[in-house]
Amino acid sequence: MKTVYTFIPARAHEYPDHPERPGRLDALAPLLPSINAERIEATSATPEQVARVHQPQLIKAIEEVCLQGPVIIDHAPTYVTQTSYQDALLAAGGTIACTRAVLNGDAQNAFAIVRPPGHHAEPERAMGFCIFNNVAIAAREALSNGLDRVMVIDYDAHHGNGTQAACMDDDRFGFISTHQWGIYPGTGWIDDAPHARGRLVNVPLSQFAGDRVFARVAEDIFKPVVEKFRPQMLLISAGFDAHWNDPLTSLGLSTRGFFNISKKLVELAEEYCAGKIVFVLEGGYDPRNIANGSAAVFDALTHSTVGKDADDPSPHREPDHESRIAEILKWHGIKS
Repeated sequence: MKTVYTFIPARAHEYPDHPERPGRLDALAPLLPSINAERIEATSATPEQVARVHQPQLIKAIEEVCLQGPVIIDHAPTYVTQTSYQDALLAAGGTIACTRAVLNGDAQNAFAIVRPPGHHAEPERAMGFCIFNNVAIAAREALSNGLDRVMVIDYDAHHGNGTQAACMDDDRFGFISTHQWGIYPGTGWIDDAPHARGRLVNVPLSQFAGDRVFARVAEDIFKPVVEKFRPQMLLISAGFDAHWNDPLTSLGLSTRGFFNISKKLVELAEEYCAGKIVFVLEGGYDPRNIANGSAAVFDALTHSTVGKDADDPSPHREPDHESRIAEILKWHGIKS
């Protein structure tokens, strides 16, 4: 079975000197023709598909404000241009196309390389560089097409507050987020959603948490949560701003770390989800990190060995996270 991907660079969705820009993908684009995966075309998501996550009045407001673009719409700052409404629909559509390919058995797994990103976008507002929540829309697409349970695992450096809001009251929709604590958007503490223990799991991390900490989290938190929830598909919010030299954040993953965590997620999908897994690009503000991290994801999806560019270890000492992991396990009733 093949791996497929969509590539939606949204080149007109750009604002002067903004870190979420088309140039994020410039180092990755030349590598894609040599990737052992098939590019598939995407069509725009419909407003009805987007409305499975977002309130119709938000969708209409985004369409209208884009006519005035370019303009800043929140303090993050999040911006829109005159094309951003259509760009956001196509980003969601690219994620849906990957999800459908896996659901339909046309592909084993997939990677939606799309922008604008989505995981901060809440049902009633765009925020945090995000317009529509691509991964949550894809999860709803899967639930609307026969699946009983899906889970999003988010390893972006920032908390996926929008995805959390989208799944808050839906027992079919699981969510795990690893993120640097104390940075934007300031959400994602361990006890955020006491009614959803074991289904909605936040893993707030200290700065410089890297390959070793993430390996522990994957084994001690991801695995038992997936085993208990039994999703039929995994959707992964892949944020390469968790790399140690991202200009906006201070976590500690290396490219090899991205490969290791992605490989673990692919293995979990194979064990519990018949291999059904879709990665979705979120943040990452160094183009080389996005290129290397994306290549590592493709290596994991295609069961390849990690490439030569993976050896970029963090120069920072990782903090001890034993007590934090134990606190999370206790809150969610997970036996270590």
